[in-house]
Amino acid sequence: MPLVDLVMPKMGESIMEATILKWLKQPGDAVKQDESLLEIATDKVDSEVPSTAEGVLEEVLFQTNDVVPVGSVIARIRTGAMAGNSPAAPVTEPPVARKEPVVRPEPAAVVTQTTPKTNGHPAADVIPANRFYSPLVLNIAASEGVALHELENIPGSGNEGRVTKKDILQYVEGRRTGKPIQSPPKVTSAPQTYTPVAAPNPIIGTTTSTVTPLPSGNVEIMEMDRMRRLIADHMVHSVHTSPHVTSFTEADVTNLVHWRDKVKKEFEKREGTKLTFTPLFIEAIVHCIKKYPLVNSSVDGTRIIIKKDINIGMATALPSGNLIVPVIRQADQLNLTGLARQVNALAENARQNKLRPEDTQGGTFTMTNVGTFGSLMGTPIINQPQVAILAVGAIKKRPVVLETPDGDAIGIRHMMYLSLSYDHRIVDGSLGATFLTAVANELERFPPDREL
Repeated sequence: MPLVDLVMPKMGESIMEATILKWLKQPGDAVKQDESLLEIATDKVDSEVPSTAEGVLEEVLFQTNDVVPVGSVIARIRTGAMAGNSPAAPVTEPPVARKEPVVRPEPAAVVTQTTPKTNGHPAADVIPANRFYSPLVLNIAASEGVALHELENIPGSGNEGRVTKKDILQYVEGRRTGKPIQSPPKVTSAPQTYTPVAAPNPIIGTTTSTVTPLPSGNVEIMEMDRMRRLIADHMVHSVHTSPHVTSFTEADVTNLVHWRDKVKKEFEKREGTKLTFTPLFIEAIVHCIKKYPLVNSSVDGTRIIIKKDINIGMATALPSGNLIVPVIRQADQLNLTGLARQVNALAENARQNKLRPEDTQGGTFTMTNVGTFGSLMGTPIINQPQVAILAVGAIKKRPVVLETPDGDAIGIRHMMYLSLSYDHRIVDGSLGATFLTAVANELERFPPDREL
């Protein structure tokens, strides 16, 4: 009766680890092939992992909330008719090496963030570059108020001296029971550490044991959900990685608005899907990326990787208020109808939590429509490892000076602001502004008599 190993699957090209959300089966339970065994979450989407064999779940090697590298054995299934008569007890503490995620090529996302002292806010405290901490360890440190300089002095029992979940929990327990803890020298005026994740436990100061007082007055403390924590991590990571510059322009989209109003009913009747502004914006972006391919790239150390595929991510708001970015692959190979179908299908699947892992992978450029919620303009944060993101604002009627053969005149036009945030490491202001202007011109020159 052989044992079959179940490994953590690779959910995408850039996904190196996943978090176990829930085990759907327990040791001793019978399982069928392709039956879901557990739910996992990556930094993109949630998924279920099916069984690769039929038999009895012999043991699980990781528990709920563990961060597991792809390719690690997470459970064992005993196959054969007699399997399951004496199931083994689950292993509650797997080998440390299995629980340590693989180091990603980009810098690790910072969960605990500190900022310069201003009006009582804390001073900066940066993760040293010579030591890696897994997201699980950083989350525990944040919730327990363990400062980053304290993490540096915790002896690690993991591979290459890394701090494991067991190490950080032992440190926290020792601090609670009053046992001496090793602390690096800090200036006496150093302020308390601020953690962006609201924690029910008291936050311990960096140099004293003074407990930070809880917020007073009529307040509500709400814990971030898992997706919001991931979004927060990505935003901090992006700002720490790329020097952001944002350029602005405006576009007269009157012709585009009138054309869409004229054809949208016929389009929906003929194609069976709605024609929104989003595919029209994406179409213009794709045309301009072909002219300026450097904005469709990524940075790897000192190398610039220019992507030949044009995969447009579109930031989509979820009913929960969180954000996800599904990707339209090979957008340059699609006509307007194809873009409209992709936009509507991905947006609907996102709202219903039906996106597949591959639906959020491989984006090379992102567009976000801040005008959907009434904003005139925005300063978007780059979606790493991309180097640019375009925001389109609300379309508003405004009086505008028009140049005519008979002289200047005032006209009522449909105007829209556009903003482009870009990575100043490789996209200079001249290229960023030129690309943004090209997109605006593409929208302004939309042919009013275009065939549907």
